[in-house]
Amino acid sequence: MRVISIIPVTGLPIIQHGDDIGLLICEAAAKQGTPIEDGDIIVVTHVIVSRAEGNIINLDSVSPSEFAKTVAEVLGKDPALVEVILRESRSIVRMGDGHIISETKHGFICANAGVDKSNVPGERNVAPLPKDPDLSARIIRQRIREVSGKDVAVIISDTHGRPLRNGEINVAVGVAGIKPIRDRRGEKDLFGYTLKVKQTAIADELCSAAELVIGQADEGIPVAIIRGYPYERAEDATARDLIRPREKDLFI
Repeated sequence: MRVISIIPVTGLPIIQHGDDIGLLICEAAAKQGTPIEDGDIIVVTHVIVSRAEGNIINLDSVSPSEFAKTVAEVLGKDPALVEVILRESRSIVRMGDGHIISETKHGFICANAGVDKSNVPGERNVAPLPKDPDLSARIIRQRIREVSGKDVAVIISDTHGRPLRNGEINVAVGVAGIKPIRDRRGEKDLFGYTLKVKQTAIADELCSAAELVIGQADEGIPVAIIRGYPYERAEDATARDLIRPREKDLFI
């Protein structure tokens, strides 16, 4: 019987600019009695990555454009926040009912271009997504390998909504060491039917599983270890594989 464990990594400090996330994860995991093991999948929330990389923006330092001011007035949002969202966006998909749905520079379709206020110290500070989440994941993975000697996968997660469904889930915005999609096309089901379209976004599923212990409020747990899940390793992994081409997206 296969058992998959989801282990919250507790005891991490409030991450500051320049902190060594890989080292801190190894130390905290060992201190709580669950040291890193080969094959572990480390899920890290994007906010602490942005904080460590210094990718934090103080809204008081932002000069909103006239367009941002107009959008802010219509949507009832802070003009400086709207300006940051616009700067982080490649395009605007839809605006209305107080929301901005945009395509980030990475290609993700999400609310507010992934700009986050929750769990960011400072009343006027916000955290955009990391500039290159795949690179961030690779750096953390390499550091964990250096410190622990273990070969792991790392996934950077963010919270996204979904079309036509209430509630939010966590998805992968950066990956390292793990193929984000399991392609099952050509396999047989229980009754011998050949699967033709089945591709499982395992990186997204793992992020949502990790969110069950990470939480979104005051839990103070930005990292989780998923242990016991067999995955396909990939040194050239990228979360861009999870992005559906626009010409095939029926919601846009």
